[in-house]
Amino acid sequence: MESPGVTTLEPVPPIFWERAYGAHVTDVDGNEFIDLTAAFGVASVGHANKRVAAAISDQATTLLHGMGDVYPPAVKVSLLRVLADICPGDLNQSVLTLNGADAVETALKCAELVTKRSGVIAFKGAYHGLSYGALSVTARDDFRAPFSGRTSGLTTFFEYPRTPDQLERVVSQMGEMLADPLHGASETGAVIVEPIQGRGGVVVPAPGFLRALRTLCDRHDLLFIVDEIFTGLGRTGHWFAVEVDDVVPDLLCIGKALGGGMPLSACVGGPTSLGRWPRARGEALHTHTFLGHPGSCRAGLASLSEMRERRLPERAQALGALARDVLSDADAVEVRGRGLMIGIELGSSQRAQAVVQQALQQGVLLLSCGDEGTVLSVTPPLVIEESDLVNALQVVKRCLTTTTR
Repeated sequence: MESPGVTTLEPVPPIFWERAYGAHVTDVDGNEFIDLTAAFGVASVGHANKRVAAAISDQATTLLHGMGDVYPPAVKVSLLRVLADICPGDLNQSVLTLNGADAVETALKCAELVTKRSGVIAFKGAYHGLSYGALSVTARDDFRAPFSGRTSGLTTFFEYPRTPDQLERVVSQMGEMLADPLHGASETGAVIVEPIQGRGGVVVPAPGFLRALRTLCDRHDLLFIVDEIFTGLGRTGHWFAVEVDDVVPDLLCIGKALGGGMPLSACVGGPTSLGRWPRARGEALHTHTFLGHPGSCRAGLASLSEMRERRLPERAQALGALARDVLSDADAVEVRGRGLMIGIELGSSQRAQAVVQQALQQGVLLLSCGDEGTVLSVTPPLVIEESDLVNALQVVKRCLTTTTR
């Protein structure tokens, strides 16, 4: 059986999913739910998307596994070309990976390889994954503390600025640290940031934050890493959230929705980042057995085609505006977000958990997030029907009225 450290069984046992389609999920007992989670943001094109499923099925009958960095499957090249086409600026070189944390690991390795410096600037509330490298730039102490022997000392965490005043203060503090000849630029090689913090509570930064970080990185010769594993591929109403600030990072981490339900992620860079890795001679410097997995690559191509042809970034923008309008009179501290990435701040983890459980009983799947679990996260599939979205949010609003602040 499973280790007790994995699935949460108390105080309320979970439901067990049996099947899902579009924005609807059915559990093993036959109960049906509207999904406001997109399964951690993965099912942007919908659960069991027909185009994605057909691509996987077809690939499984021709080539299910290849030798990604030795004898690559041709489909890997097709996906790399599409990624180069959709990513901003000169980000046209990728390393394919299987999950978000490994995309972050690749980016961190690249930063040290290029700058020869191991230190990283990250932000309070950040979540970049739980493997050792990614964990070192994840801010949550409950994840870090048990492994502090391997995660401490390399990352400096700054406040994630929500207001212009906070932004001015944080940029000044970072500049002062980097100006220190002993412990600043001489040790720090990269800045890593989420354009909107996802698991940290759907926190939207002050306007101009990404532009300020880009300027700081250019001034101090740092690699600018943007983690768009959650925010990317249409979730926030644009292909990538960096488009709002018209910023091109040195490295872009994407995942979740990329594989349409299959494990797939990528670290995307350009000539000044991934382009500076030494040429592979027999073995790649960073690789894994399933690099360029044909099934995942075909699923990724199908998922990206769905996003393009159905204009899902634009749809997320329109539905996000509708959702915020529906929630405008919700009994909450704050409703914030962009596109179909919305956070309902309640100020109480107990209240948030109560709403999650009440909504579940009324057929709506919802998650809490934030360092203290005080925020309800609304991140449905981008293909959700307008009526399903409105009905589900009305359920959430009713649950809010039956819980106390």
